[in-house]
Amino acid sequence: MAAGAVLLHCLHRRSNYQPLWSRRVARERLGVEPIELDGGHCPHVSRPGGSRKSSTGFRYPDSVVAQAVSPAVFHNALSQRINKAMPIKTGLAVLTFIGLLLLPQYVPALQKYKSFDPATIPLVVDLPIKGPPTEAVAEAKDPALRAAHLEAAAPKNLIDPTHELDHFYAALLKGGTTRILHYGDSPTTGDLITADARAALQKQFGDAGSGFALIARPWAWYNHRGLEMEGSGWGIDIAGATEVKDGMHGLGGASFRGSSGATAHYTLKVPHNNVEIAYLSQPDGGDFTVEADGNVLGTVETAADSKTPGFAPFDIPNGAKKFTVRVTRGSVRLYGINFRRTGPGVVYHSLGVNGANVTLLSKSFNGPHWTAELRHYKPDLVIINYGTNESGYPSFVEGTWGQEVKSAVKRVQAALPDASVLLMSPMDRGERKHDGKIDTITAMPSLVKIEAGIGQETGVAFFNTFQAMGGPGTMGRWYSSEPRLVGADFIHPMPAGAKIVGELLYSALRDGYNDYKLRQLNKASVQTASKE
Repeated sequence: MAAGAVLLHCLHRRSNYQPLWSRRVARERLGVEPIELDGGHCPHVSRPGGSRKSSTGFRYPDSVVAQAVSPAVFHNALSQRINKAMPIKTGLAVLTFIGLLLLPQYVPALQKYKSFDPATIPLVVDLPIKGPPTEAVAEAKDPALRAAHLEAAAPKNLIDPTHELDHFYAALLKGGTTRILHYGDSPTTGDLITADARAALQKQFGDAGSGFALIARPWAWYNHRGLEMEGSGWGIDIAGATEVKDGMHGLGGASFRGSSGATAHYTLKVPHNNVEIAYLSQPDGGDFTVEADGNVLGTVETAADSKTPGFAPFDIPNGAKKFTVRVTRGSVRLYGINFRRTGPGVVYHSLGVNGANVTLLSKSFNGPHWTAELRHYKPDLVIINYGTNESGYPSFVEGTWGQEVKSAVKRVQAALPDASVLLMSPMDRGERKHDGKIDTITAMPSLVKIEAGIGQETGVAFFNTFQAMGGPGTMGRWYSSEPRLVGADFIHPMPAGAKIVGELLYSALRDGYNDYKLRQLNKASVQTASKE
């Protein structure tokens, strides 16, 4: 038998390794004469005594011991210590595993079965830690390099060269409550686009409430996500389309006249902390009550010497979700209901009027009244989102539309000099051409270009929704997609299409916010470097 190698194998014929095969491998491949034991399939475990006896008496030169390791040698050297620490069979199993792991390191015929290199063991306890790259060191010493590294590309399709949105971004960064007003047309009326933008912003920055909703539904499709509503007994006046010409239509462009018995019911999906009713104080005004889960929170008297905006806030009892506004005496004129939550987060008011165009803001609102309404809600960002309805009138677009947009912006800027203002272009609008193809309506690209120019002229930000969603022909592609993303009028998006646009808007604002943070960090770094 070759010195320095001991192979123990079993004679049991039901073993996975048959005796004839084991003998041949020992003699032909390993060059040793096997020691045979009768017993289970693993003699080191099933016959520990015999294994120890069979391997006792072998002596190896130091040079051989340094090059050869066998399970038997492990057993003779360590069995006493292992027996003290764990049961004999468990210890033998561990030693057998170690022996099999090490055997390919020293037996040339088993070299291809190596599973690890013992030389790497020290690395487990001696992990090398790399120093900072030379680029980082250079950047730390050079403010110019640091500024170049922190420079972020402007968000795609959001044009804001004068950083008009910085007030809004600063409010987000500060925490507390950040308020957004979004004026728009029919998609905004159904809380499409706005609801998805609201959800994304509130997920990132916190939910400060569902926000403003009209007292009742002026249109069957009017909706505010997170709030179920129904009402009866109201006369409804829409700004720009009513016999009431005083222009006092609250924040949302609609007022609701009700006499004794008129009611409005609301059900919240999640609890809120505060509720506020917006109304018109006026001579001979009547009274209304506000109820939560059937309990009266209070009575509001709307009588006053003159017509002025009025607001009635109430704390909501814990867990209350059902609310009723009820006219109890005389005649009242109400505007909307605003649900709020305490704690930091975003409130995103969706303010849509069906069929509206930008003249709603430039002409239909009474100036002092609207200014008082805007200032009461203290928005950090006002989004002006019109153009779809106007795009059907090319002469209006090429004529006075730009001036109307400019007038609307100026009115908002005068009322809210510290707020950020964002012009948001309309989505694509499709029409079926003579060849049957659905393509972009002719006036849309020109309208978007004019609006971008007004944004630059007035110093406000501009979000190119039309380009962000895919540019010309988008509604044709959306109509042909599965599922369809736009209705058969090629104007009004389906919920999935609205979600795309809402997330595009959110993504642009998020990227702008990240850019703002980088600019603030860069400014602080430069100031620190200048002091050193």
